[in-house]
Amino acid sequence: MGKIYAVGVGPGSPKYVTEIVKEIIQSCDIVIGYKYTLKTIEDLLEGKEIHEITMSNQEESFQKILPVLGERSLVIPFTGDVNFSESEVVDRLIEIFGDVEIIPGISSIQVAASKAQVPLDKSKVITMHVTTSIEEKKLDLQKALIDGFSVILVPRPWPSQPEKNFMPSEIAIYLKENNFPTEDMKVHVFEALTTENETSLVGVVKDLEGKEFSDLSLMVFNQTRLDSYMNYRWQWKN
Repeated sequence: MGKIYAVGVGPGSPKYVTEIVKEIIQSCDIVIGYKYTLKTIEDLLEGKEIHEITMSNQEESFQKILPVLGERSLVIPFTGDVNFSESEVVDRLIEIFGDVEIIPGISSIQVAASKAQVPLDKSKVITMHVTTSIEEKKLDLQKALIDGFSVILVPRPWPSQPEKNFMPSEIAIYLKENNFPTEDMKVHVFEALTTENETSLVGVVKDLEGKEFSDLSLMVFNQTRLDSYMNYRWQWKN
């Protein structure tokens, strides 16, 4: 069997596709991916066999390509970084194809943290973008905020089953119902980061109630306080 790659192509702008990912895509034979993800790398796809998939038909597509792959190389591109919020799909690829080489990409999480000036090493990163229960993740969100951490959060869109949505409006209401002072909690909401459709909202959590956001949205709860090395000058003294 040919080489199988799972690659991260960044948040949406072609400028965020790394050189190693470009090289792998350009040298491969087949690419299977979602419409939005393929759009990010469309300039690299000339001459490739392309399969556009959705959540509902991705399993069928992977199973169809397996017996006819032969020695050809296959790339499955993921928006952002393969290693964040994509484990359910990556695990299935390993089950189907066996040896899958994973190449990281730049995540929208990193871009959002930079824009909000929230350091990742002092924050909690939580994704609700899973098909399993998110009840424990909701408790993780509460604990992180109570403990004073900034939180970078991927909401959960579920258009076909709106009762499973956990988007910024639902999150704001959830926090209010759990006695958080949402009228004072600073928040950023970014949509379609790095693309020409990028938008951002900066305000407090209460502002989010009743507002609609796309499935390309990210939230940053900013509880960061400046803490530079000047606060630790005593360590420099002999």
